[in-house]
Amino acid sequence: MVPMTVARHVTDTERRARLAVRHALAPSARVATPEAVTRAMTVLHATEPATVYLSCQARSASLTAADVTRALAADRTLVKQLAMRRTLFVFPRDLLPAAWAAPSARVAATERARMVTDVVRAGLTTDGEDWIDRACAEILATLTGEGLTTREIRALVSCGDVRLWPMFRPLSLLDANADIVRGVNTGGWHTSRPRWSLMGSWLGTLPAPLDAATGYRELIRRWLHTFGPGTEDDIVWWLGATKTAVRAALASLGAVPVSLDGGASGYLLPDDLDEVPSPPSWAALLPVLDPTTMGWKHRDFYLAPHRAQIFDTRGNAGTTAWLDGRIVGCWTQDPDGAVRVHPLEPVTPSQQRLLTEEADRLSAWLAGFRVSSVYRSPAMTLSGTATRTS
Repeated sequence: MVPMTVARHVTDTERRARLAVRHALAPSARVATPEAVTRAMTVLHATEPATVYLSCQARSASLTAADVTRALAADRTLVKQLAMRRTLFVFPRDLLPAAWAAPSARVAATERARMVTDVVRAGLTTDGEDWIDRACAEILATLTGEGLTTREIRALVSCGDVRLWPMFRPLSLLDANADIVRGVNTGGWHTSRPRWSLMGSWLGTLPAPLDAATGYRELIRRWLHTFGPGTEDDIVWWLGATKTAVRAALASLGAVPVSLDGGASGYLLPDDLDEVPSPPSWAALLPVLDPTTMGWKHRDFYLAPHRAQIFDTRGNAGTTAWLDGRIVGCWTQDPDGAVRVHPLEPVTPSQQRLLTEEADRLSAWLAGFRVSSVYRSPAMTLSGTATRTS
């Protein structure tokens, strides 16, 4: 194998500086709108509804929950879409065609194949393809106006009483296919009780479709701007794609190899090779599954040695406390809703002040509301117990 020629070396310190600025986490880099936050991050994790709002809060000095709801429901400039790794994300509207053509299409194909096997194995039919086609067509025919909740759909369609899956999986398939979308949320900002709507009805005019190669290319272009430099493994993991698709996109983009601390090779966009200086010292408190915490497969440059405390055994990240581009702990809320930071390593008095300022800012934003989560890291569990008994 011919050795890779690298343009320059990018240290872990510079990677953390890039993270601070590109992810709008340093105070000087914060942005004003939920659309700007989402573009900064490429997409936002939306597995837990509260994560979208708290990810925006961390990256803006003035955003309210109503601002995020406006973008998701009234303006529809941000749209929830099942995509990479069968995970729910919030996309900027203009990036949806790339998702539909590439990762969402891949998820839909995998989901459909599993459903075919499951419905046949359950004895519902001997022709799984036909059963799925009829179920999806019936669901689509029920959706009009402002849409229907999952419960309402199940009550109206003939396959709605099938208890084969914990969730009504035909909806997941239609979601991945971009036939339907999570529309108006009938719950609060911290819950997910959507009315499902037809994608065309929700968006009005649908963007022009893309092919898979073009979709992957655009997603990787934006990922490199947000997360670069990253390794091939990082991109393959984040996209849930194949090495073949990723390598083709990197070649098409003219991505430039750079060397990283620890001996790995990463990539940057050809117009993004200048060194990024570190901003003044900063702190941030990020929610569970935040896109920064979940952005790379190889995380030592911002996580070591706290992986076992911050991530659960399935790879889901809990809350995180950051100092200058490194995770140094987690945060929880006390019984009154006040945010408490729990360092996992020694911090200086000036660093503690930065963390306390962020805790106070988040406490004021939450105004006593206590955010629940099914994703609790070992650090959160231990710190939460200590908070309750202190």
